[in-house]
Amino acid sequence: MGPLERITQRPDMMGGKACIRGMRVTVGMVVGQVGAGRSVDDILADYPYLEREDILQALRYAAWRADEREVELAGV
Repeated sequence: MGPLERITQRPDMMGGKACIRGMRVTVGMVVGQVGAGRSVDDILADYPYLEREDILQALRYAAWRADEREVELAGV
């Protein structure tokens, strides 16, 4: 996976959720729109301040997080 420079996370913004380029647009909102059947072009029309790469990185970030696992280490 390439770098996710468009995904930002700050404790003082949107409750610390992952956002797009420091805006108050969360990765969850973007992924939810795609999951609801909206196309990338539909989302871009509704949110003109977003760019195609913002949406693609949000999807890559969500896929990475979904694949992430917590493993308990012995002796911890």
